[in-house]
Amino acid sequence: MAKIIAAVTPLQGHVQPVLAAAAALVRHGHEVVVLAGTRFADDVRAVGARYAPLPPDADYDDRNLDAYFPERAGIPAGPAQLEYDMKYVFGDPTCAQFRALRSLLAGFPADVVVSDMLFLGSLALTLSAPAGQRPVTVSLGNTMPTLLSDDAPPVGLGVPPLPGAAGRARHRAMNEQVREALTDTQWYLEQNFKAAGVDLPDLIFNSMVTVPDHYLQLTAPGFEYPRGNLPDSFRYVGPLPSPLAGNHPLPEWWPELAGGARPVVVVTQGSSANRDLTQLVAPTVHALAEEEVLVVAATARQDGPADLGPVPDNVRVAGFVPFELLMPYASVLVTNGGYGGVHAALGEGVPLVVAGEGEDKREVAARVQWSGVGISLGTARPTPEAVRGAVRRVLTEPACRRRAAEMRDELARYDAEGAIAGLVAGSPPGHSTL
Repeated sequence: MAKIIAAVTPLQGHVQPVLAAAAALVRHGHEVVVLAGTRFADDVRAVGARYAPLPPDADYDDRNLDAYFPERAGIPAGPAQLEYDMKYVFGDPTCAQFRALRSLLAGFPADVVVSDMLFLGSLALTLSAPAGQRPVTVSLGNTMPTLLSDDAPPVGLGVPPLPGAAGRARHRAMNEQVREALTDTQWYLEQNFKAAGVDLPDLIFNSMVTVPDHYLQLTAPGFEYPRGNLPDSFRYVGPLPSPLAGNHPLPEWWPELAGGARPVVVVTQGSSANRDLTQLVAPTVHALAEEEVLVVAATARQDGPADLGPVPDNVRVAGFVPFELLMPYASVLVTNGGYGGVHAALGEGVPLVVAGEGEDKREVAARVQWSGVGISLGTARPTPEAVRGAVRRVLTEPACRRRAAEMRDELARYDAEGAIAGLVAGSPPGHSTL
């Protein structure tokens, strides 16, 4: 039996895959402690792991990020918001995360530390001592890989790769522009790492992929731009299922899904970007009011969302519905492009209509379009007419449905839980001498 620390940034989309990894390791008989935000304590215990709280200066509630990062609301989605997030949402907690890991290791000498890719304290831990004098580190790629490459454009721009030699030259130029644009952000992050007693060896986008002992990308190659410079530590492993899907009560209208009389269209703005449902959920609900479909609006909110307006007869509203249970009934997912939700749909061969711009949403939307599994609307606030047209296309034209089915089959060939368990089993015990 190995000792495992699973460390996670306190954002719902980051917590789900790390909890899934923790649950799998518990089932394999390992002793697991999860270092997480306070609002996730019950979820940690529900998967059979021990909970350890993040320190206050590394914890926040992602349901109200504006309260913790008030300037963020005024920054437009795209590269500027990405820079802000890298500095303050992910960068500033680095030293506190690292200290929390060190403190936890003092009483729980773990063999392996598993974390989401943006838990930068784990990156600092990897840099703090040579392999063999610290735990083995495993980073979970819960969004697209950020490694710069001649073969793909840099993240943040939301553009697909260009083919051939001209494309590689263009990518190189774009990468240099990104390095220059990130000069201030890189310096800021380097100061955070110096406060933890380590030096960041390269651009943060590269280091997040190349520094961990193992980097596991939670998708299949068919959904990701090819890169010829991936390190040997990089592996595609497919997505991790939610460990808590069966812990939530189902709404009373659930039996309607099994009837199959009408195609089911699911719409969501994800687990955090849901304070203003007029962005995507409301336009979708009203765009499809006269269509022969059953619309499920998954708001991820506890309140009855008044910003939906009058709810049409063919719409069913739910606060939280486990996608692992919902997607087998779905014909289309209309989404702002959360990485986990997109993969929950693709795991069932469900094609997508994507409308998102913040965080990693623009990049996910570009990959949906590039891989052929759906349609990107190119905005976070589509018109009802644009949503209606895209949903009709996905329902009536076979191309997206065929590609989504092919992606489902490709994802099914991977076993993320088995890959993580295999890494733990192959890691020699007693690595931590910190």
